[in-house]
Amino acid sequence: MRTTPPFRADHVGSLLRPAALLRARETLTGDALREAEDKAIREVVRRQEETGLQSATDGEFRRSSWHMDFIYQLGGIGQATDEHITVRFHNEQGDIEFTPAALRVHDRIKLNEPVFADDFAFLRDTLVARGAGVVPKLTIPSPSMVHYRGGPAAIDREVYPDVEEFWSDLSAAYAEQVRRIGAMGCTYLQFDDTSLAYLNDPAQRAELAARGDDADHMHLRYIRQINAALAAKPEGMTVTTHMCRGNFRSSWAAEGGYDFVAEALFGELKVDGFFLEFDDERSGGFEPLRFVPPGKMVVLGLVTTKSGELESKDTLKRRIDEAAKFVDLHQLCLSPQCGFSSTVEGNQLTADEQFAKLALIVETAQEVWG
Repeated sequence: MRTTPPFRADHVGSLLRPAALLRARETLTGDALREAEDKAIREVVRRQEETGLQSATDGEFRRSSWHMDFIYQLGGIGQATDEHITVRFHNEQGDIEFTPAALRVHDRIKLNEPVFADDFAFLRDTLVARGAGVVPKLTIPSPSMVHYRGGPAAIDREVYPDVEEFWSDLSAAYAEQVRRIGAMGCTYLQFDDTSLAYLNDPAQRAELAARGDDADHMHLRYIRQINAALAAKPEGMTVTTHMCRGNFRSSWAAEGGYDFVAEALFGELKVDGFFLEFDDERSGGFEPLRFVPPGKMVVLGLVTTKSGELESKDTLKRRIDEAAKFVDLHQLCLSPQCGFSSTVEGNQLTADEQFAKLALIVETAQEVWG
C-alpha cells in the first residue's frame, strides 16, 4: 500500500449530506449553522477513517456546489444577477436541467484571502485530534472552470482588453491559493476539472466553438494555466486532478473517452496523479492511459456514485487488469468515478450504500496491491 497520496483506495471528495445537515441549512444561519456543520463533519470523518481510507475530506459539507462556492470567493468574480446558464444533464430516464447564475469577471482577478482556509483548518485539526494518521484532503475547482463556466462573454473587456492578462491573473491567484493553503499544512490538494473531460465530447467542443473559443486547442490552454498555478507549489504537497463528465443528481452532461486530450493531458499536465472516470461506456476504454508517463499515478474511477448497486469485486479486479495493459499496475489506484454529492442535492443512493462502496474500494485495493 502507498504511504503518500493518492492512495490505493481513495475517493474524489464530496459525500452525501446527512438529513440533519440538510434541515439545518434550511433553518439555521451563522454560528448555529457552523456548529451543525462541524458536528456532521466530525461524524463523516470518523466514518471515512473506520472504512479504512488513508485520506479524508470534509465531504464538502459546507458547500452548495463543488466549484461555484470557490469561484465566487475569488476577487473580481461575481454572479450575474440578471442572467442564468443552462446545463443539460442526462440519465436513463431522460434529461434534467441545472440553471445556475452566470458568472461575471468584473474586476482584476486576485486572491483576497485563501479560500476554504477555515474549512481546511477544521478538517486538519479534527484529524489531528483523532490521531489515526489520516491525511486531510482539500478539493477545489481548477482554474479552467472559471473560463469554461463563463466563456469569453463573461470577461469584461474594459477590465481585460488583453485576454492574456486575464489568464495571467487567474493563474497567479491560484498560485497564491496553493502557496497559502500549503502554509497551513495542506499536503494533499485536488484540482477538480470537468472541462478537460468535457472537451473529449464533440458536442461540447461545438458549443465552445459557437461561443467564440478555439475548441480544438482549449485543452492546451487549460493545461498551461494549471501548470502556471502549480509552478511554485510547496515542497511535500501532492496535487491531483479529477476529471469527470458531469455529476448532478445521478446524471451526466458529456460523453466520450479521453482520446482527444490524452497525449497532452497525461504528458504535459504537471500534477502527481489523475482521478479518471471509468464507470461505464460513456468514459471509453483504457487505451489513452498509454500516454501516462512513469511516476504519475492514475486513480481508476471504476465504482459509480450514480446508483446504489454495489459492484462486483471480481469485475473491479478484471478491469484493473485491463487498465494495467496500458500503464504499470503500481501506478494504479482505485476510487469512485466522481463525488457522491457534487451539489447539495446529492446522487440517488443512501449513505449506507455510499459507505458500502467505499468499503468495497478499500477491500479490493488491499487484495490487489497488498
